[in-house]
Amino acid sequence: MKRITLFYLENCPFCNKARAAIDELKKQDRYKDIEIEMIEESKQPEVADKYDYYYVPTFYIDGRKVHEGGIFPDEVKAVLEQALE
Repeated sequence: MKRITLFYLENCPFCNKARAAIDELKKQDRYKDIEIEMIEESKQPEVADKYDYYYVPTFYIDGRKVHEGGIFPDEVKAVLEQALE
């Protein structure tokens, strides 16, 4: 299983939707053990500055950017599926 890193902002509506989708998906056995490191970029700018992205939410899997910007629940699910491959 691959590790996911999520960059987000607390007050971002797309980020909040992505995090809600993650919470729902992690209730399922298939996704419950996926590790997601969540980094609130305004609270950890020193970490965020090491990555190449402009918009949040941004997902990385094992250090590779797989999604940046507005996201829908089915796209969140696709990210989690990639982590299982």
